[in-house]
Amino acid sequence: MKPTFTLAALSFASFFASANTPTPKNIIYMIGDGMGPAYTTAYRYYQDDPSTPAVESTVFDSMLTGMAHTYPDDDTVVTDSAAAATALATANKTYNGAVSVDTQKQKLKTMLEIAKEKGMTTALVATSQINHATPASFAAHNEARYNYDAIANDYIDNKINGKLPVDLMLGGGTQYFIREDRNLVNEFIAAGYQYSDNFAQLEQIEQVPALGLYAAKGLPFALDSDPLRLSKMTHKALSLLEQNEQPFFMMIEGSQIDWCGHANDIACTMAEMHDFAQAIKVAKDYIAKNPDTLLVVTADHSTGGLTIGAQGQYKWQADVIKGVQATAEVIAERLMTSDNMQEQWQADTGMAYSKDIEVLLTHAKQVDEEALVLTVKKLINEASFTGWTTSGHTGVDVQVFAHGVGHEQFIGSQNNVDIATKLISFINKQ
Repeated sequence: MKPTFTLAALSFASFFASANTPTPKNIIYMIGDGMGPAYTTAYRYYQDDPSTPAVESTVFDSMLTGMAHTYPDDDTVVTDSAAAATALATANKTYNGAVSVDTQKQKLKTMLEIAKEKGMTTALVATSQINHATPASFAAHNEARYNYDAIANDYIDNKINGKLPVDLMLGGGTQYFIREDRNLVNEFIAAGYQYSDNFAQLEQIEQVPALGLYAAKGLPFALDSDPLRLSKMTHKALSLLEQNEQPFFMMIEGSQIDWCGHANDIACTMAEMHDFAQAIKVAKDYIAKNPDTLLVVTADHSTGGLTIGAQGQYKWQADVIKGVQATAEVIAERLMTSDNMQEQWQADTGMAYSKDIEVLLTHAKQVDEEALVLTVKKLINEASFTGWTTSGHTGVDVQVFAHGVGHEQFIGSQNNVDIATKLISFINKQ
């Protein structure tokens, strides 16, 4: 068992965020779920302009400060999203599956709860359901991450000084908030929240507190829908928080980077990375106008064992990935019903249609749609020389990026709990 980081970790923060360190008024905490170092590197090559001799830098390159260790409080080394998010939200290690509870299943206070106690406005933005593991670990407490209904209930029941914990929530999850046993949306409305369930009407949210739920579970993938839905929610959230004028704490998750990694779908992954990168740019633009704000970006873990290069070949073909117009699941759905598989394949992937591809797709189609999905991914991965080692998580260190007031506190190699410790120290100074 690894040690739990509690008071010792918090006292450690006093060194990093000393009295001489400026205290940010606002904190924007962004988590790219599953976004290991190979993801940000791949995104750089994916975004590169091939007409120039140099590979252009990305927003990630402009903010890199260090690395973080992600292991949970057990002997597995490889964390899940709940344990990692708990570490990033509370400065405490815990077991895989835990949502801001310790190994004895006792509640751990989160930085969002501390921010609320300090009178700061609080916000959560995610492309997953808003009660998924990462956002949940900032505002709820549960021994098991998949207790989605109970976690959603905490967004009403987990009062902080008599107030609801989160002032602004944008994401998915209507099926957990509107249920036969309890209609949480009605309770939020009764508490004075503006409610929105149509993403096309995002801009019609005019106040904080507010709740926006735009899918039954997670939002549609960027590659299959609005390619900038996270950056649009980030922009809206910041405009509302700026209008509110109070100091704020906001956590923004690029949730579905992880989901595409689990699926080993490289085109899906790069589309999610682009949306996350654009959301980071929105946050940086906000800081340019509000220099009293700190932005910290990291990942909870890496997913899929992504490699840039595969099959023993020394190359990676980003142009192949750029030609893919939908996720593998959507491509397979279209191929299953298409009367002209060659035309459909070329429209959805931009790839040539050879006799070998025809044989593979036809055989998979005769098996079932799942076999076709796997074949589509295999063909795209092979053509782009993209490698994957697992459909799960890996234990590699993840990158840490920071910008704005106090960014220098995040330089170097650190534990994931150290990130939370430093942010909590800043919040405690409010």
